[in-house]
Amino acid sequence: MKLIFATKNKGKLKEVKNLFAGFDLEILSLNDLPDAPEIIEDGKTFEENSLIKSRTIFNKYGIPVIADDSGLSVEQLNGAPGVYSARYAGKNATYKENNEKLLRELSSFPPPHKAKFVCCASYVDSNTEIIAFGELHGEIITEFRGENGFGFDPIFVPEDYDKTLAELFLEEKNRISHRAKAMNNLRTELLKRRILRYKI
Repeated sequence: MKLIFATKNKGKLKEVKNLFAGFDLEILSLNDLPDAPEIIEDGKTFEENSLIKSRTIFNKYGIPVIADDSGLSVEQLNGAPGVYSARYAGKNATYKENNEKLLRELSSFPPPHKAKFVCCASYVDSNTEIIAFGELHGEIITEFRGENGFGFDPIFVPEDYDKTLAELFLEEKNRISHRAKAMNNLRTELLKRRILRYKI
C-alpha cells in the first residue's frame, strides 16, 4: 500500500516511518512530490488544520494520506502558541526564534510553566476519514538542552522525566510523544478497519 504523509518535515517523517515499520506500506512525503500544492493552514484547531492537509493532498493525488497538526499549549499563556506553534515568532521563524519568544512571554510568570503538546492525526482516502488525538504533558524550562529533537523539544520536560524531549533517544521519544500517541491511535483504527496490514 502506498501512503502519503503530508509533511516536508524530515524529523516528523522519521518518527512516523518508525511508528509504521512492520506494515505493508510505502510512505512518501511531500518532499517526494515536486508538484505538491502549497497548503494554507488557516484552521482554528489542530483537527481543522490536520484535515485541511490530508484532504488537500488526497484531492490532488488520489492516494491515501495521513497528516497531522500539532503544537504546544502553555497553561500560563492561555493555551498559546497552540496552532501557531510553528510560526510563533513569525512566518519563517526558526525553531530557536520560536523558543526564544516563548521564553520571553513566560519571563513574567513564576515556574513551573506547565504545558502540553497536542497532536491531531488524520487519515483520508476515497471512502474514509479518521481522526485521532494524542497529548504529552510536562513543563517548559528556561535552558536549552539536547540535540535530538526539533521545535520546542529542547525546552520541554515531560512529566516524570528529568530530561527534555531533545535529550531522549528517538525510540524513547516515540513511546511517549503526543505524535506517537496520536499516530498509534490512528494506526489502531486503520488496523481495526483493515485498511492497514502487516507485512507477510
